[in-house]
Amino acid sequence: MKHVMLLDIAFEQGGRHNVITPVLLRDERETILVDCGYPHFYPHFRSAVERHGLQLDAITKIVVTHHDMDHIGALAALKRAHPQIEVIAYEEEEPYIRGEKKSLRLVQAESTYDGLPDESKPWAEQFIRYLRSVEPAPVDRTVAAGETLPWCGGIEIVHTPGHMPGHISLYLPASQTMIAGDAVVIEEGKLNIANPQFTLDMDEAVRSVRRLLEYDIERLICYHGGEFHGDVRSALLQLVETYTA
Repeated sequence: MKHVMLLDIAFEQGGRHNVITPVLLRDERETILVDCGYPHFYPHFRSAVERHGLQLDAITKIVVTHHDMDHIGALAALKRAHPQIEVIAYEEEEPYIRGEKKSLRLVQAESTYDGLPDESKPWAEQFIRYLRSVEPAPVDRTVAAGETLPWCGGIEIVHTPGHMPGHISLYLPASQTMIAGDAVVIEEGKLNIANPQFTLDMDEAVRSVRRLLEYDIERLICYHGGEFHGDVRSALLQLVETYTA
């Protein structure tokens, strides 16, 4: 049985080809989805899961790395269609996912709008509308930094803030796999900080890359870019040097 399955989901957005890589984790009892795409991505997930010979009904849990719209957009729809799914999130992220606090990405977009050149404002207005359209979803369980979930040989919660304050990555020591979320991305075969222009705290983001270096990682999976092919430790060190030089 494969314990770690990559759900590469290709789609068109703004006339550009994009791919996101949620992850499916399985053991004898649990099927766990990590992150769940943009709003209206329910059909994409059904197709991606079926490619692995499974059905969405098999999913028992969803772990959310943070509340950006491309990570929680389909969460409410998945939970509504499959109420048996337990939604798990970092404790700091819960009120944003539930809609009790305004999305930090929306706060950022609204606060920078007035300073944009006029030609950029139509795109920003569309982005703000899109952020406001994300449907809140329930959170059934919160987790803390350093906590280990008892599935798939253990899943350690690694707090990797920067991109957002409550961002987490997941480490599976049994397979030395790090699911990075947006702590790092792969661009043209190299690791980078995810969207530096939108990262809420770059110093924290670099510290989070340093935190990843504390783990013995054989397999690094990024939400944007998929699985990294190369020497993970050397690539992480090079990324830290790039942003601290």
